[in-house]
Amino acid sequence: MQHQIASREEWLRARTALLAKEKALTRARDALSAERRALPWVRIEKEYVFDGPQGKVTLAELFDGRSQLFIKHFMMGPGQAHHCVGCFFEVDHVEGILVHLQNHDVTYAAVARAPIGEIEAVRQRMGWRFPFVSSFDSSFNYDFNVSFTPEQLAAKNAFYNFRQTDTGMADLSGNSVFYKDEDGQIFHTFSSFGRGGESSLGAYGILDMMPKGRNENGPYRSLGDWVRPHDMYGQGGTVEGIGRYHAAGCGCAVHN
Repeated sequence: MQHQIASREEWLRARTALLAKEKALTRARDALSAERRALPWVRIEKEYVFDGPQGKVTLAELFDGRSQLFIKHFMMGPGQAHHCVGCFFEVDHVEGILVHLQNHDVTYAAVARAPIGEIEAVRQRMGWRFPFVSSFDSSFNYDFNVSFTPEQLAAKNAFYNFRQTDTGMADLSGNSVFYKDEDGQIFHTFSSFGRGGESSLGAYGILDMMPKGRNENGPYRSLGDWVRPHDMYGQGGTVEGIGRYHAAGCGCAVHN
């Protein structure tokens, strides 16, 4: 890899100039975060009930005694054999910070439309400790615009990432934030989709400082070029353009 070589003094001048831009970006990010927190809230009127490993659990119960709830909309529909490397990558970041979030009044949970048995098989295989529940018998995924009906798919017209679009598939990913007040009222405060999930990808903060950067120079120009489920590195396999991982020798219809 060729790159400009400079003296220590020249490097320091360039680094100091960049530091001014970094500080401006930090201040702009702080201001944007304040605007995000100032968004109006929407009261949740519907009683959402999910399937958990030990039985039914309500949205209110997912808070687990805390006032703030972060939900990862995990891209995993019923019977889905090939899973989203982006979702796997994102939730892997949570394991080390879970105790810190919980002790700062934040509960982290994931929700997918797949049945709880399929979810549990994946969760246990990956060693994830955060709550991961199923919305299979709930309208939750549809109400929060991460799952789409056959009619929407046929019409190539669904609401995702705050616009009408052809999603091309029945389930996509995202994040939503909820707040529960002292009276037990629940409010939806924020959601993000697409690249909005990068705020949860701490590895990118390190990669962005490295000489090769994100090094996403494959066919997708995204994490699909390199990210794999953490137990599949070095095992071969491929990733579809939609982000789903296929193990080596998969032999499914995608490869035919």
